[in-house]
Amino acid sequence: MDDGARGGPAGPPPQALAPPAPPGPPPYEGVWRFTAAAEDAAVPHARHAVRDLLRRQNVPAPPDLVHGLLLIVSELVANAVRHAALLSPTVGVEVAVGAAWVRVAVEDSHPYRPAALVADHGRTGGRGLLLVREITAEAGGVCDVEHTATGGKIIWAALPLAPGAGGSPVLPAPGAQGCP
Repeated sequence: MDDGARGGPAGPPPQALAPPAPPGPPPYEGVWRFTAAAEDAAVPHARHAVRDLLRRQNVPAPPDLVHGLLLIVSELVANAVRHAALLSPTVGVEVAVGAAWVRVAVEDSHPYRPAALVADHGRTGGRGLLLVREITAEAGGVCDVEHTATGGKIIWAALPLAPGAGGSPVLPAPGAQGCP
């Protein structure tokens, strides 16, 4: 007689090998939004909040990209505070990060769509949107102004995380004017 040492199962049946799970989105991806009162203190507050968010999320952005992004945020929030505060007591700032890009947007309730002015070397101000447009273009990104459903506007800029990465989240619609 057989003592059971042979022929019976030696343990639970082998598990079928499951295919490896597809890689998920990078851990730094997401969308964050905050608001601030439309006053001068909002400019450094927004800049520091965006900088801290990028660090906290470990977004793989090179230092020069972060510097340009923070300058864009500063210029857009300053413009909203300076030109829209009468109709917009708060300013919204949104940061969206994808696998290959980062997008910053500033929203206010004023309906006026700004236009980048031609640089007047005799003036000390009025070059913010030109600067935003140039930083965005130099980084290989895109920017635009969109109207909100409530009659305000959102000015945004999307920059690739790596040179040549492209893949920005939103491209201007055909016929759109592009950066302000």
